[in-house]
Amino acid sequence: MKGWADLLGEGRLPRFALICLGVWLSAADSLVTATIMPSVGAELGGYGYFSWATAGFLVGAILAGASAGRLSEMFGLRRAIVFAGLSYAAGCVMSAAGPNIAIFLAGRLLQGVGGGWISGFSMVAIALMFPERHLARVFAAVTSIWGIATVVGPLVGGLFAQAHAWRMVFWLFAAQAVAFSAAAVWLLKADAKGEGAPGVPWTQLGILTLGVGAIAMADISRGALAAGGLVLAGLALLGVVLKLDGRAAVRLLPHRAADLKTIVGSGYAAMFALTAASMGLSVYGPAILQTLRGLSPLWAGYVIGAEALGWTVCALLVADTSALWDGRWVRFGSLCVVASLVLLTWAMRDGALGWVIAGSTLLGAGFGFFWSFLSRRVMAALSDDDRAIGASAITAVRQTGAAVGAAIAGVTANLVGFGSGLTAATAQASAVWVFATAIPLAVAGTWAAFRLTGSAVKA
Repeated sequence: MKGWADLLGEGRLPRFALICLGVWLSAADSLVTATIMPSVGAELGGYGYFSWATAGFLVGAILAGASAGRLSEMFGLRRAIVFAGLSYAAGCVMSAAGPNIAIFLAGRLLQGVGGGWISGFSMVAIALMFPERHLARVFAAVTSIWGIATVVGPLVGGLFAQAHAWRMVFWLFAAQAVAFSAAAVWLLKADAKGEGAPGVPWTQLGILTLGVGAIAMADISRGALAAGGLVLAGLALLGVVLKLDGRAAVRLLPHRAADLKTIVGSGYAAMFALTAASMGLSVYGPAILQTLRGLSPLWAGYVIGAEALGWTVCALLVADTSALWDGRWVRFGSLCVVASLVLLTWAMRDGALGWVIAGSTLLGAGFGFFWSFLSRRVMAALSDDDRAIGASAITAVRQTGAAVGAAIAGVTANLVGFGSGLTAATAQASAVWVFATAIPLAVAGTWAAFRLTGSAVKA
C-alpha cells in the first residue's frame, strides 16, 4: 500500500485519473460496439460491412498511435490530448447521428484516430509524468481498466441494444470524451509548442497506412489465398517502414527500434509477436464456443473474458515486486502465453470447458506477469530525445500486432472452411488450427522476451 500511496501522492492522483479515463475510452469502445453491431445492421443495413466497424477503427488507431509521439512534441502534450478527445467525440457524434452505414463507418474511422491518439498521448504522459519506480504500478492499473471494460463493456452494449437505443452508446462516449478534454485543460499544465520539434515523418506514415490497410483488408477478405497475400504484402510494407525509419532525418520510432540486439528492438518485437499470437481467442473463440458448446453469446464472451481477468489479477499481484524480479516475470509470462496456446489447441475442440477457461485465464495471466515490466524496460532504455515517440510507439506496436494476429487467424480459419459457413465441422477445424498456427508467433515473441532480459543493450 505504501507504494500505491507514493504513486498517487505529490499531486499525481488527478493526472493518474485522467490517464485511466483515456484508457477506458479506448478499451470499452470496441467491446461495446461489437455488442451493438447487430442492432446497427438492422437499422442502417450493411451487414456485409460488419467487420469494417472494427477494421476502420483499428486502422485509424494504429496510424494515430504511431504519430502521437511526434505530435505531442510539436504541439505540446496538453493541446494534443485535448484535440484527441475532441476528435474522438466528433467520431462518436457521426456514428450516433449517422443516417446510413457509410456515415456510421466514417465515424468509426474518426473514433479510431481519436482513440489512437488518446492511447498514444496517455503513454507519453505516463513516461513524462511518473518516475520509473511507479511505472509497473501504473501499467498494472491501466491493465485493470481493460479488465473492467471486458466485463462491463458487453453488458452496457447489451442493455442499450435490448432497449433499441444503440445510438445512445455513442452519445454517452462522446460526452465522456468531451469531459476528458475538459479535464485535460484543467489538470495538465500548459506546455509550450515544441518549436524545435523535427516535424512529422510523412513518408513512413504513408507507407504504414498502406501496410496497415492491406492487413485490414486481409482480415475482411473472403478468399484465403487473397487474404494471405494481403497479409504478406502488409508485413513487407511494415518492414519497409522499419528500414526507412532507421536512416530517416525525422523518425517515427526510437533509434535502432528494428535492431533485436537492443532493449527497445527486442521489447517491441516481443510485444508485437505475443499480441499477435493472442488474437485468435478473442476473434474466433466466441463463435467456436457457441457452435460446439451451445453457449449463449453473453456466456461465450465471459469465457473469453477470463483472459482479461487473468491479466488484471496477475498484473496487480506482481506490481509491487522488486526490480530484481522483473526479468524473471517477463520470461515466465511469455512462457505462460506459449503454454496457454498449447492448452487451447488441445482443449478448444472437445476438451472440458474448464480446460478452455483455464487456457483463457493462463493466456491473460502471461500478459499480466510480463507486460508492465516489459514496458518499463523499454521506457527506461529510451533516450531523452526518443522518450515521447518511444512511449507512444508501445500502443502502435500492440495495435499493429493485434491487426496482424487477427488477419493471420482469419486466413487460417478460412483455409479450414470457416469462411464458407459456420458449421460444427468448420468450428472443430478452426478450434485446432487457429491456435496451433499462433504457437510459432508466441515462441518468436518469447525468444525476443528472453533476449530483452539477457544480452540486449541500450541503443
